[in-house]
Amino acid sequence: MPTPPKTPSVISAKPRIAVLLGDPGGVGPEMAVKLLARQRNLDAARVLLIADPVVLAAGERVAGLKLAPLQVASLDELHFEDGRPSLLARDWMKGQEPVPGESNEQSGRASFEALELATLAVRRGQAEGILFAPLNKHSLRLGGLVHEDELRYMQERFAVTGFVCEFNLTGSLWTSRVTSHIPLKDVASHITVQGVSDAVKIIAAALRRAGVAEPRIAVTGLNPHAGDGGSIGMEEIEIIAPAVERLRAEGFDARGPFSPDTVFIGARRGDVDAVVSMYHDQGQIAMKLMGFEQGVTLHGGLPVPVATSASGSAFDIAGRGIANIEGLQQAFDLCVRMASGQEKGPLARP
Repeated sequence: MPTPPKTPSVISAKPRIAVLLGDPGGVGPEMAVKLLARQRNLDAARVLLIADPVVLAAGERVAGLKLAPLQVASLDELHFEDGRPSLLARDWMKGQEPVPGESNEQSGRASFEALELATLAVRRGQAEGILFAPLNKHSLRLGGLVHEDELRYMQERFAVTGFVCEFNLTGSLWTSRVTSHIPLKDVASHITVQGVSDAVKIIAAALRRAGVAEPRIAVTGLNPHAGDGGSIGMEEIEIIAPAVERLRAEGFDARGPFSPDTVFIGARRGDVDAVVSMYHDQGQIAMKLMGFEQGVTLHGGLPVPVATSASGSAFDIAGRGIANIEGLQQAFDLCVRMASGQEKGPLARP
């Protein structure tokens, strides 16, 4: 069992954020370079950039920008200079240039080992948050990931035994979900009263930490029309509605179950602060339609904030220098804000 991470007892005015380039073959390297070329970001946090210099150089070429990081040989020698990222360099690519638009084992290994170093920095109390440019799950698996996704990997690394899930944010609207990266055919069997309750509680805790005193949370149904009174499935009657009733009895402003095809209309209007969906695409499609380029993914339930943009590795435009970084910027800003308050305890635990 991994050693639980150390939560720093004193947080500096500028939180320490580990920044990763994402998948070498995707848009991540150019996005990260553009992000760190914005001086206001380097003024807001102490940045530990964990990267293969070959991948960093490729990102700089595509972005048309040049960073001037402070070189550090290891985490044992980690130190920072104001307004300048510290670079922990590793030769994961063995000198090979990344191929834009290509998913392969070498890229996956570089992404995976960078994530491992970032979690180690957190566990050693040397970082209060992690920001990664878009990863690619297929590459990660080729590179050694055996978990469902990077969130479950970090859950193990941080010895977190409770419920974890991805939050997706577009503007002021948040989503969480009961199930995530599993086949659609398995979703119904994974919907439980406890699972629905956990998904609501974890996002309510995160919203409170982000400044929403009394989060209003809509819960979707699983079936079309939320089951139509049982004529299109019984999960709403037997599982989801009882979970909502239990949550309300415990003092949560949980509502539903609502029909999945209409719930986001009211959510976009501001009727609620968050939507809890039953499976990945049920919420993701709606959120990405509402603000794909500004979307943020936050990993909930971990001891520190871990965030990325919701846009993905975008192999189709990799190497062209046109990737929009506003989602990554929003993710960085959120990570910095939440890491600055890390003395309050683990992120988003109910």
